[in-house]
Amino acid sequence: MSDSAGLQFVSPYAFEAMQKVDVARLAALSDPELRLLLPCLVRMALCAPADQSKAWAQDKKLILRLLSGVEAVNSIVALLSVDFHALEQDARKEQQLRHKAGGSNGESMLVSQLQRGLTLDFEHSDPLHRLRLALSELLAIMNKVTDSNGEFFLKSSELFESSVYLDELADVLCILQAELPSLLPIVDVAEALLHVRNGDWFLCLLVANVPDSFNEVCRGLIKSGERQDEESVGGRRRTEALRQLCQMHPTQALNIRAMVVEECHLPGLGVALTLDYKPDSGDEAVSLLVSFVSGLLLGTNSKVRTWFSMFIRNGQQRKRESSSVLWQMRRQLLLELVAILPRSRSTHVPNDSEGDSARGRGGGGARGYSGLREEHVVKASALLRLYCALMGIAGLRPTDEEAEQLLQLMTSRPPATPAGVRFVSLAFCKLLAFPTLVSTPEQEQLMVMWLSWMIKEEEYFESAAGVSASFGEMLLLVAMYFHSNQLSAIIELVCSTLGMKIAIKPSSLSKMKTIFTQEIFTEQVVTAHAVRVPVTNNLSANITGFLPVHCIYQLLRSRAFTKHKVSIKDWIFRQLCESSTPLHTQLLPLIDVYINSILTPASKANPEATNQPITEQEILNVFQGVTGGEGGRGRSRFSITAQLLILYYILSYEEALLANTKALAQMQKKPRSYSAALMDQIPIKYLIGQAQGLQKELGGLHSALLRLLATNYPHLCMVEDWLQEEEVTGTLPLLRRILLTSPTCPYTHTQLQEAFQKLPSSQTRLMEMLGHLTLLSPSDLIPYAEALTASMGLLLEEGVPRKVLQMLNRLWLVLNTVMPRRLWVITVNALQPCVKLLRKPRYTQNDLMVDPIIVLRCDPRVFRCPPLMDITLHMLNGYLLASKAYLNAHLKEMADMERQTQTISNLGLSGQQADTPEVTREELKNALLSAQDSAAVQILLEVCLPTAGEEQGPGSGGDSLLHRMRGNKAKSSGDVTAAMEEEEEEEEEEGGLLSNLREVQCLICCLLHQMFIADPNIAKLVHFQGYPQALLPLTVAGIPSIHICLDFIPELLAQPQLEKQIFAIQLLSHLCTQYALPKSLSVARLAVSVMGTLLTVLTRERRYSFFMPTLPCLVSFCQAFPPLYEDVFALLVQVGQVCAADVATEERDIDPLIARLQYLKEKPQDAVSILGLSKHTSPKRASFALWGTDPDVQLCYQIETTFMDIIQASVQTDQ
Repeated sequence: MSDSAGLQFVSPYAFEAMQKVDVARLAALSDPELRLLLPCLVRMALCAPADQSKAWAQDKKLILRLLSGVEAVNSIVALLSVDFHALEQDARKEQQLRHKAGGSNGESMLVSQLQRGLTLDFEHSDPLHRLRLALSELLAIMNKVTDSNGEFFLKSSELFESSVYLDELADVLCILQAELPSLLPIVDVAEALLHVRNGDWFLCLLVANVPDSFNEVCRGLIKSGERQDEESVGGRRRTEALRQLCQMHPTQALNIRAMVVEECHLPGLGVALTLDYKPDSGDEAVSLLVSFVSGLLLGTNSKVRTWFSMFIRNGQQRKRESSSVLWQMRRQLLLELVAILPRSRSTHVPNDSEGDSARGRGGGGARGYSGLREEHVVKASALLRLYCALMGIAGLRPTDEEAEQLLQLMTSRPPATPAGVRFVSLAFCKLLAFPTLVSTPEQEQLMVMWLSWMIKEEEYFESAAGVSASFGEMLLLVAMYFHSNQLSAIIELVCSTLGMKIAIKPSSLSKMKTIFTQEIFTEQVVTAHAVRVPVTNNLSANITGFLPVHCIYQLLRSRAFTKHKVSIKDWIFRQLCESSTPLHTQLLPLIDVYINSILTPASKANPEATNQPITEQEILNVFQGVTGGEGGRGRSRFSITAQLLILYYILSYEEALLANTKALAQMQKKPRSYSAALMDQIPIKYLIGQAQGLQKELGGLHSALLRLLATNYPHLCMVEDWLQEEEVTGTLPLLRRILLTSPTCPYTHTQLQEAFQKLPSSQTRLMEMLGHLTLLSPSDLIPYAEALTASMGLLLEEGVPRKVLQMLNRLWLVLNTVMPRRLWVITVNALQPCVKLLRKPRYTQNDLMVDPIIVLRCDPRVFRCPPLMDITLHMLNGYLLASKAYLNAHLKEMADMERQTQTISNLGLSGQQADTPEVTREELKNALLSAQDSAAVQILLEVCLPTAGEEQGPGSGGDSLLHRMRGNKAKSSGDVTAAMEEEEEEEEEEGGLLSNLREVQCLICCLLHQMFIADPNIAKLVHFQGYPQALLPLTVAGIPSIHICLDFIPELLAQPQLEKQIFAIQLLSHLCTQYALPKSLSVARLAVSVMGTLLTVLTRERRYSFFMPTLPCLVSFCQAFPPLYEDVFALLVQVGQVCAADVATEERDIDPLIARLQYLKEKPQDAVSILGLSKHTSPKRASFALWGTDPDVQLCYQIETTFMDIIQASVQTDQ
């Protein structure tokens, strides 16, 4: 406010003395300074204090002594002698009158009619009248402020404008506010004073005499202030008043500025306070103004950003004024910018020798070129970001002077420090974001020289500054984007580097694109330069910024390397090996695009333009140290991250190779797949286990590896393996490992082998060793894998404790979690049978994938050793899955090669003829896989049959089950009860079902159950092939998924082979007993119908062969489904009639048998009285004497026995 420019304000020294009540400092004030503070000091001396201490008593004496020589004190004492209670009552009455009168200036309760004018009346009146005059005028202004609804007005008041009475009026105002605080709140008084001349002076005096109200007054004025203070007179007056208050109390200036930002009011005040603030230390790297404005525009509060941006935009619309806060800010920023510019600038382009000499001076320039000083680099970077925010976010339009100085700063050359690298990156992005800064040819030449300097000095900067992310990578990246016309990517890069979102029009980059693509960075220069860029050491997600990996990725995407025949393989391999956790997000896309560049030509015109894959030797070097076998122990010089990335590369490469076989068949120089020997040396499962524990650090690498593993190596993704791994890595194994006193095992693998060799005498020592090994982690157990698996054959000898076998099984399963493939090969070779005079075969991984049945060509004793049989079945399941993946890959590869050969040799053939070999090969592959699976199942079913020695040997509990199976034949010719009693006696004698055979049968049934679930066609094929009838009770009871056979039994019944029909009916009889379902009933009814149909078409010999084994099955049908009694009895009578008819042609007639059957059909309840229930009374034995060789007679008696069994079963059910 210019109207109070000549008045003396309260100094910061005086205000601090008042705030702290420092009497000594008050005494040091001059008379004019002390005059401003008299109202407070007089009240302090006269009023009764709350502090009754001696110290305050002494201070009060000093204050009285200080006031004794001041003449104005008497007038203030007179003011304090007034009855303020009566004055307040009159003031409130006047307020009520004003309120009733609608704010009009009518009769006043405080002041009567003025005869001589307000000023003269004030001069000649007594203290009470003076108080009444000032109070009346102040209340009138406050009421008008309330009624103005926020519209600013300037009240013309003779009393407040007279310079002669300002001091006396200030005394009156201070006394009134102090004595009548409820009538005159200090915030309302402060607001009213803004609307009179000299209001800021009165306001400062009022606050100085009530120093505790400083923050309250400031906050009230800010809250009532305008959002844009420079847009109105009231805003500027408010800003000036608050600015004067902060000059009086400078330590609170930053707090008041924070209130401004919090309320989003008076932006000019925030800038003005920043300009006025003088910090104690002037050695800050970045000025307070730069920090404040940058924080507003680049902060996270969008409301504040919009508010301040509006201040900048509105301020530019007015003419340039020296008093404008915005132009003061711009001038200050320009002064700071010019202050850090290099002293001399030249357009001389330095040669190489000059550049080298300049490096030693740290200037990064040449003769006549003074670079940025190191202490100015950080400030220069902050200024660049600030101007970017002002121009890009707030819409600041730089003047010619500002643009020229900005370009000078942007093209200056900083020293080779990390801050210097950051400055160059920011300057380069600012050039891209605001290309309009370069408007003249001279400025364009300056920019080109600076860009050329960047290219030349990039390598030196990176090495000298010791940073991984240099501006060289950004230059390459921008050049690549310009070549591929990816302008949106450049805009994103610029915004990301500057750290702000700026609206950049793609069309504004046309000039820069021309300079980059034609003058500085041709595509060939880009590719040649990119290969020479060193890789980033220990690349991880912690390294931010734009790195060489970003540049190489973009060049690979644009196929620049293959187009210009530049090899990038070595660079990519080195970068993968120099990676660490947490995984950088650009590495997986880099690998994917690199693999694509290997397999896909850059153009059809040049099909051989592809990159080279990583060599096998380089891959082996990465895994050296972890491949003492798969997952072997050792120290590798490569990190686990590098090994996992190389594994991802190999698996992705192999998958892409199969996916692109059709396109690759056209190439003369086809990329080759990696050899099986190499894949055997890679510890895949061990690495996957390591990746599982690092999922958070590896990002998406672990899930990508699992996907590739499930596709290419399904045998390493079996569900039981994952479940077993959970057991190995769970809480209980961890607790067991705590028992270890040292992490290493006290036994060597040689000692372990010797203990195996000395079995059974060393069984105690061996169990002790194995027990210690069970406490080791899977990776610590790897060195003992060879000794454990190679000695498995020795455990098949007699006298080996079951405990040893179980512990070995557990250790094998633990090893299977880290080195399954090599473990399987060693185990298969160790379990091969030893044949004298013949050398033991040594199979490879490839042999076992081609022919998985090799696993079952083991020592026959394995089939009666459950712990080893469990291992064998696990390997068999794995190799069956591996064989499928192997044959699928082999077929896809060979089919495309064959098709290409046919296309070249038979150009005249149609497309349908050319596809025929592929279809045939697919069918052959499926047939081979089906044959493998069915062969494995048939062999396993055969293993379930007891040997001759097991059937006859005493005490072999494994015989009991098969005795029961074969006891079914006894049931067909004798009494059911006797057979059951006999079976119970046998089980008691033979020790029940707890036997090796029974355990092996359970293991086999579990595997078959899994195979049938995985592929129901295997179950169908095996049952169409058939297997021994004695195994049906075992398979139906032991394989839960065998109920799917109900789906294809009708098809099996329709087969022309009698043996298959017999097997179908026998299988169905057991299924009906096990699964008494509606579907089973319908299939059983169909089977009875088929048997009736076959009766009419079969010859005498075939009829005997069919009905003798199938008639006992009718007992199970009736037992499971009683509604079938009628159909079954009718069938039995029909079969009996046919047989009796054939017998009647012979010498003896057995019609009485038919009569008995008819009677039994009609009255089955009388069977006991007619025939009895004992099979020993059956006439079958008597008939054998005369008719034993007659099949019809035997069939007749078999029919009668079936009748009796059905009746016997029904009677037992009723009982």
